[in-house]
Amino acid sequence: MKFTKMHGCGNDYIYVNGIAEKIEDEVKTAQFVSDRHFGIGGDGMIIIKKSDIADFEMVMYNADGSRAEMCGNGIRCVAKYVYDYNLTDKTSLSIESMGKIKYIDLTLGSDGKVESVKVDMGAPVLKADEVPVVSDNETVLNEEIEVDGNLYKMTCVSMGNPHAVVFIDEDVKDFSIEKIGPMFENHKRFPKRTNTEFAKIIDRKNIDMRVWERGTGETLACGTGTCATVVAAILGGLTDNNVTVHLLGGDLKIYWSGNLNDSVIMSGPASTVFDGEINL
Repeated sequence: MKFTKMHGCGNDYIYVNGIAEKIEDEVKTAQFVSDRHFGIGGDGMIIIKKSDIADFEMVMYNADGSRAEMCGNGIRCVAKYVYDYNLTDKTSLSIESMGKIKYIDLTLGSDGKVESVKVDMGAPVLKADEVPVVSDNETVLNEEIEVDGNLYKMTCVSMGNPHAVVFIDEDVKDFSIEKIGPMFENHKRFPKRTNTEFAKIIDRKNIDMRVWERGTGETLACGTGTCATVVAAILGGLTDNNVTVHLLGGDLKIYWSGNLNDSVIMSGPASTVFDGEINL
């Protein structure tokens, strides 16, 4: 199987041209290639396919083989892939993931390759039963949750996948994400598990963030989680509408008007690491 290793702010996936390659067992293949010791190594696998409702379809698997609805860093890399590998000549295109379509604009570098990608991530979903998160309230905004005997306050947002955003006072680099992250992911209040963002407000235009992704563990960046974090910050009156989020793997720029009907706009890099071929 031919593949391309790509990353967005260090959030790395194995990308496969599913138009040209036939994968018999996508789940087992995703588990194998994602393994950093016995496979290629990545946070998961993303297959690029034809779509009946958009220019392309993105089929994403986490490292454990579970299917994911959306990946902000992943979709930027898919957009770069289809342009750089001549599957399209469009610099404005649409990509489907699990029936939902995102609209994308590409910025080219001096070499004619895609340098950065802007994605209309759609409007955030706050209704608890649609995130989903178990709550007595219609929305979960700065609501307490007990994890490992401690109380945290979380805001729950879906950006096509579930997120619990927790603002902390300590430096995010000192936070025990390896211990607390899995407890959030598998907490009984999240029927589909959850991605969890642990974020610190630096000022009204900057946030530091680490993320624990369901099915993968800590990643160096999460595009949808970054969007969810900025939505939570704006709803809480903590930041302005244009925010730079500083992740372990790099920076993402997020804009949201604060209107619940308006899309969240994410801008950031997408990088190709190498091409290869692996025997399955």
